[in-house]
Amino acid sequence: MKNILVTGGNGQLGNELKKLSKNYGRFTFVFTDVEELDITRSKEVSDFFKSNKFDYVINCASYTAVDKAESEPEMARKINAEAVKILAEACNKHGCAMIHISTDFVFNGKSNKPYIESDKPDPLSVYADSKFTGEELFLDNIDNGMIIRTSWMYSEFGGNFVKTIMKHAKDKDSLNVVFDQVGTPTHAFDLADAIMKIISSGRKIQGRDIYHYSNEGVAGWYDFAVAVVELAGIQCDIKPIEAKDFPLPAERPHYSVMNKAKIKKDFGLEIPYWRISLHECIKRIVES
Repeated sequence: MKNILVTGGNGQLGNELKKLSKNYGRFTFVFTDVEELDITRSKEVSDFFKSNKFDYVINCASYTAVDKAESEPEMARKINAEAVKILAEACNKHGCAMIHISTDFVFNGKSNKPYIESDKPDPLSVYADSKFTGEELFLDNIDNGMIIRTSWMYSEFGGNFVKTIMKHAKDKDSLNVVFDQVGTPTHAFDLADAIMKIISSGRKIQGRDIYHYSNEGVAGWYDFAVAVVELAGIQCDIKPIEAKDFPLPAERPHYSVMNKAKIKKDFGLEIPYWRISLHECIKRIVES
């Protein structure tokens, strides 16, 4: 029986892993959030690892308020960077492998082709910089672990773009959505499923590596919003606008599509197309 610790258990990805855990009877799962384990406190983490034996840690915990991070840089760095180092050190000390979730926002968006794992990060915002610093601290302090960068994550849980668009589209005749920022939406369920397939594949996580995972295909936020109202059956006119006409505190990359060839090849994963996964998620949201 293998033991898995999932931090950030109340978030989108953590909740999807909770649902999936029922299908993995040969694993014992421990789900924590800040109430059960404050990963920014070194002693608390150390004591927790002394009291529990884990084979894997999946770090889903993250400060994700991209714009708020501009005025809370210390908090963003504490959760997205310093806590990652604390967890990595604990994993090394107690001999367990770690999977850390990062973001497409580590790139500056100036590429004209999908980013591969070895492309040089150049974060544009406080949030992005804190996530990249977390990656660096992870790689410097872990013996056996992987970073999985993902993008535009949504699910039936918590607050996200899909649920926001559905809510506002029901109340308004039209919505303005940015069209000139391009990436790929990711259903958190698909990422959770991929993580569990990696862990249960029998292939040990050895050494340090970086992988990219999002759903297949490419979309702008405008395309994403159009698909949301269409698949949800909501009558609302989605109007395209440029990012410069909708200024936000944090700068976003204009292009952050990621190449997934490496994770598909190494683990034999088949990744769903983003619209198919979006349709599945919207059905869940409507049913709940």
